[in-house]
Amino acid sequence: MSALARSVLVTGSNRGIGLELVRQLAASPQPPQHIFATCRDPEGPRGKALRELAAQHPSIKLVQLADTVNLPSIRGAVQAVESHLKDQGLNLLINNAGVSSHATLRSLDLQEMLSIFATNAVGPIQVAKEFLPLLNKAAKGMGKEGLSCSRAAVINVSTKLGSIGLCLGVLEAPMYPYRASKAAQNMVTRCMAAELRDQGILCTAIHPGWVKTDMGTEKAPLTVEQSVRGILSVLAGLSQETSGAFLDWEGNSLPW
Repeated sequence: MSALARSVLVTGSNRGIGLELVRQLAASPQPPQHIFATCRDPEGPRGKALRELAAQHPSIKLVQLADTVNLPSIRGAVQAVESHLKDQGLNLLINNAGVSSHATLRSLDLQEMLSIFATNAVGPIQVAKEFLPLLNKAAKGMGKEGLSCSRAAVINVSTKLGSIGLCLGVLEAPMYPYRASKAAQNMVTRCMAAELRDQGILCTAIHPGWVKTDMGTEKAPLTVEQSVRGILSVLAGLSQETSGAFLDWEGNSLPW
């Protein structure tokens, strides 16, 4: 079994799904040559688990990314990644960083709405934009036809709570900022898939399931290990047919 990709970058990787993605990628039989794990403060207390993991796997490189809407911070991360890749491009960008909100119509706060939108909808497109030259370099340098994660791809970690088609059937609190921002993120994925297809870059949205994380709580039925195992299996099978798709952790198509 070949590596999912030669180089992978995961945002928000100090806990939950992001941390487990880094862990399983590093422990795979054919791990990526470079696993770039970003978080706000790699040297701080919240980066402890990530530092311990990196100490066990030389393929893991810790990269500071203070905020996915902070342009200087993103560009600093791009420079750090480029210094490791040298003349190679970045094959796989996983936009995992995100924040939740349970706001109802009554409790909704304008600044909270804008902040959640900035992180969940603007952040992924800003990160993809800044890393695009490295993704382009990978797409051109692989000598492959078609689309795949091993060539060049942007994966946006989404949620079925952002599905307009499923909204009336998913009985959760309104969560206006979170659900609306994720619906917007899904549109970002579709637009990027259409724009970047001819450049050899795949773009797909993935719903990880309801997972036992700080965001998902202990009520969730899925462990983070199960979710990530499924996500990585789905990513390995993506192609031009699934660029622009909205899939869950088992590979099932979800309505927009």
